Amino acid sequence: MRQLPLDIATEPSHSFDSFVPGQNAQAVAHLRQVMRQSAPVFLWGPSGVGKTHLLLAAAGLVQRQGGRVGWYDARQPVPWDMEETGQLVVLDDCDRFDEARQHAAFALFIEATTRGIPVIGAGSVPPVDLPVRDDLRTRLGWGHVFALQPLSEPEARAALRREADRRGLFLSDDVMGYLLTHFARDLKHLMALLDRLDEFALVHKRAITVPLLKQMLNEEGP
Repeated sequence: MRQLPLDIATEPSHSFDSFVPGQNAQAVAHLRQVMRQSAPVFLWGPSGVGKTHLLLAAAGLVQRQGGRVGWYDARQPVPWDMEETGQLVVLDDCDRFDEARQHAAFALFIEATTRGIPVIGAGSVPPVDLPVRDDLRTRLGWGHVFALQPLSEPEARAALRREADRRGLFLSDDVMGYLLTHFARDLKHLMALLDRLDEFALVHKRAITVPLLKQMLNEEGP
């Protein structure tokens, strides 16, 4: 059995509630009802817009309801098999599937839809532009397709504030402003920086300030 088990039902950092939707509210609302959907869903957009976050949120929702999730991505070795009791199939990084994974993904898609199991896919480009076999490309695109949009500066600021509050960290307006004006505003990058800054502050037993942030960058690099 090659299904990747997930244990994320209690992970707050990848829930719908921890996701700042911005212009992506329609996609979030749709995914909250994933178990009631018959057509597949595909999310696309550049790195950092929250595709994997939303996939994990949907998977966690299914798990909290007692369901089992099959998660398949470009790093997972084939063959890919689906459990008889599976209730959601997730196909992440579809644009990076090689020939063997494309074949496996197509077989999973057919089996899942035949059994009425929801399928959610994601990639960096819309289904019509995926560099995959035609039959898989067509099926990934025949359902609901959402282009995820990056957050504006106020939305990114709100996301940083929410994550800092969750961790019990104080981020001043100066620190927030420095992060948002000196680095890419995609959440993947910003959250990675916050991870590093949190650890650096703990090691040095200092409050998080702009000077501390600059010291971290000087010692560790951007």
